[in-house]
Amino acid sequence: MSVYSSIKQGLDEAVKYQDGKVNARKIRIVVKPVETFSGEDIKRIRQNVGLSQVVFASSLGVSKKTVEAWECGRNTPEGPSRRLLQLIRDYPEMIDQYLVKA
Repeated sequence: MSVYSSIKQGLDEAVKYQDGKVNARKIRIVVKPVETFSGEDIKRIRQNVGLSQVVFASSLGVSKKTVEAWECGRNTPEGPSRRLLQLIRDYPEMIDQYLVKA
């Protein structure tokens, strides 16, 4: 099948779906909200995986000072760091694949 034919077929199917002539599989996906973490929460997560602040910071891609500030409550993690903390808390074994023991 040519690229043109493939695109035309896809568009024809989309029009039929829009007109209600074709039933398509529908999967509803709900993404868990990103949680917030207190300094104590972060310290508990770090200690649970058995890492120092330096190694934990490195595994998250942030500085040691950032982890210190989070744990002391001076700053709070944002966006991707919060999702990473959530994942590490829920699946602590996953961090092992990013640690290289020399």
